[in-house]
Amino acid sequence: MLQSIRDKLESQKWLTYVVLGLLALIFAAWGAYGLVNFNAGGTTYAAEAGGQKIPVEQARTAWLNQQTMYQQRLGREIPPEQKAMLQDQILESLVRDVLLNERSKDLGYRVTDAAVMQAIREEPAFQIEGQYSAEVAKERLAQAGITLAAYESELRGREQRNQLLNGIVMSDFQTPTELQRTRALRDEQREVRYALVTPDKYSAAIQVDDAAVDAYYKAHLSQYMTPESVKLHYAELRLDQLAAQVTVSDDDIKAAYTKNKDRYNEPEKRHGRHILIPVGKDEAAAKKLADDVYAQAKAGKDFAALAKQYSQDPGSADKGGDLGWADRQQFVGPFADALFGMNVGEIRGPVKTQFGYHIIRLDEIQAGKTKPLEAVRPELEAELKKNAAADKFGEIQEKIQQRLETAGADLNAVAKEFNLATGEVSPFLRGAGGAPLGTAQPVQDIVFGDSPLQPGRIGGPVMVGEDRLVLVTTTDHKAPQPKPVAEVKDGIVAAIKKERGSEAALKAAQDAKAKLAAGTSFDDVSKQLGVTSEPAKFLGRADSTVPAELREFVFRAPKPAGKPVYEAVSLQTGGAALVALTQVRTEAPVADKSKEADQIKQQALIARQDAARHGQGDASAYVEQMRQKAEVRKNPKAFE
Repeated sequence: MLQSIRDKLESQKWLTYVVLGLLALIFAAWGAYGLVNFNAGGTTYAAEAGGQKIPVEQARTAWLNQQTMYQQRLGREIPPEQKAMLQDQILESLVRDVLLNERSKDLGYRVTDAAVMQAIREEPAFQIEGQYSAEVAKERLAQAGITLAAYESELRGREQRNQLLNGIVMSDFQTPTELQRTRALRDEQREVRYALVTPDKYSAAIQVDDAAVDAYYKAHLSQYMTPESVKLHYAELRLDQLAAQVTVSDDDIKAAYTKNKDRYNEPEKRHGRHILIPVGKDEAAAKKLADDVYAQAKAGKDFAALAKQYSQDPGSADKGGDLGWADRQQFVGPFADALFGMNVGEIRGPVKTQFGYHIIRLDEIQAGKTKPLEAVRPELEAELKKNAAADKFGEIQEKIQQRLETAGADLNAVAKEFNLATGEVSPFLRGAGGAPLGTAQPVQDIVFGDSPLQPGRIGGPVMVGEDRLVLVTTTDHKAPQPKPVAEVKDGIVAAIKKERGSEAALKAAQDAKAKLAAGTSFDDVSKQLGVTSEPAKFLGRADSTVPAELREFVFRAPKPAGKPVYEAVSLQTGGAALVALTQVRTEAPVADKSKEADQIKQQALIARQDAARHGQGDASAYVEQMRQKAEVRKNPKAFE
């Protein structure tokens, strides 16, 4: 829910008409507003779980949201056979949330007011250039029809549930024996030698007659069908077209500049130099060297020369320690505090950070400033036009939706009434679509979905991209038809030759396998096959340098017991591989000792990821068991 709010509030403003209205309905179920009253004279709860009742308004509002999203995506009602399933899924989701809420309370989990406020302040949708704005938060919640109290309530409930579930996820662990076994399996490498036998070696001599072509064509008819198509007529509303019609006054621009002046503040920047002495294994020696270099700099020795001599910063040492112009946010805390607390010409140090000891000199200061109105006027004007167009876009969309609910709506009449651009795509193909709409998946879903759009009916409105609203009708529907054999004959002949060539290649590899088992060397067998073989090498489980089928065999085969394991492997891409598995080692040696620490860190990270994955499974099982043991009653008329 909250992720949905984040996603939608950060998108284009016109989307508020598409989704924020839905969010208002969702949040109404929390008691923020009584937007919809479903329980007049009826049962007041949709389900009861663990003694807690789920209001019928909450379930019906969620169902209304589900229907609206379905209609927007596919342009039609939810099929009757799916309704019961989707409604039960909604109830089950609400039931689990209620049970988790109660369980977390019983176990003593709590979310403080400070934590809730911190989460609100960190919500990107409520920020301007990374800074929380109470005004923006209030405005965007109001757009969604959500009170701050309702938002806080849902946020608190979600965080409380997460405390319980995250505790389960994070508590999972693996024993040293399990870790050792997992590591051994993951790092296991197998030495293999192989030769690829391609179908081309045999297919050139293969003759394919018409009878074979005809038989293959009939057996694979689905591969030789023309795509389903329609002649598509569409009407569209585009955001950029509306924006081009908007006129913005100078007073509007000035008011917007004043309101958003903080956005145009440029922070103070400083131009400094530094010398970095990393700590390494001997901190005392590093500190002593840093003190000595600092003393030399204070005594007047050329700072740039000292930086070239002593600094271990690869990005600035060769430039005399020059860091260029930068604001405070570009440095770590202690360094930024020092640099932005200095006077021009001052040398300070040693300043310790996680990178080591720094000797710093400040060369110049560029004061912060606010961009003047004229510098940002084009940006502001475009933004105001876009916002005005977004408002108009939403209004027109709502009116179009209402117009389509009336009987006898005609696409051309609707287009004329709302000044929509019209066009035609012929043919519009299943899967491929057609210019200028492109593949247009939302339109594909309407036209070629489970319940195809019938001639004369208007499909939509649906969004194609982020700024394009489309209505469609169809004519001249053409079902898939078999292509003429003559048209696809060359492709069929090539496919038959490859298929027969692959069979011959596999047979040759199988014969070669028998020779290897009888004692013939791999080199001699390869020469007899007329192919070159790869030298033996160790493969890892994720090695992508060999065909997948070959790798799967190598790690599925039993370990060699004194002699190689041979196999002829058929390849999906055609042909075959002759394989010799010779030995197994449990881990790759660390050739470079300097990389040993990195390998240990990587193994620790993988262990944590494995534990987290197992923990997620534990959390799912915990919720499922809680659901199975709970006393739950569902109202069969909850959605009536």
